[in-house]
Amino acid sequence: MKKFFLMAIVAMMTIVSVNAQDEKEFNRHEVAVSYGAASNSQWLGAFEHIAATMVTFGGAKYENESYTGPFSAEYFYHTNSWLGVGGILVYGQNSQDVYLGSTNTGEYKDSYYTVMPAVKFDWMRKKYFGAYSKFGVGATLRTESYDGKNESAVHFNWQASLLGLEVGSPQIRAFAELGVGEQGILCGGLRYKF
Repeated sequence: MKKFFLMAIVAMMTIVSVNAQDEKEFNRHEVAVSYGAASNSQWLGAFEHIAATMVTFGGAKYENESYTGPFSAEYFYHTNSWLGVGGILVYGQNSQDVYLGSTNTGEYKDSYYTVMPAVKFDWMRKKYFGAYSKFGVGATLRTESYDGKNESAVHFNWQASLLGLEVGSPQIRAFAELGVGEQGILCGGLRYKF
């Protein structure tokens, strides 16, 4: 496994160095907006509901569930053609009606605000196409409200987009990412480079 990992890193560095020789000038700044599915916070909320149902021995039910987000905004500054450093902001919200037996006891709402410093590795950077990986680590402020009570907590969070593909003009591109984390397992959006 270590041998495979080392070979993958050497292959990516080779692609990056060849790519860097091809492109003398590049856009140093990029901003992006995106929407994802199956974020860490959504998974956490689902597991908490399962645990709450088990604790109340099947008495608590969650209905009319709705998930908003994760919506993301990100900025990267490219120190060179293959490495960008920056940050990611993510917002998401879950809400559902809570029932004990057949009685509606109110609405439960979670809101998630995440800030993550991040790095982006452009391992293929062409004029109309690009491929990259992205990693971010940070914190989420989670606020929850139920039955007139509000609570908040901060917890660790991350994003690891193992494969990102972008296509479009040199300045404006559509992109899709496959990974795991607070931006979701799947994520797509628009990016502007300048």
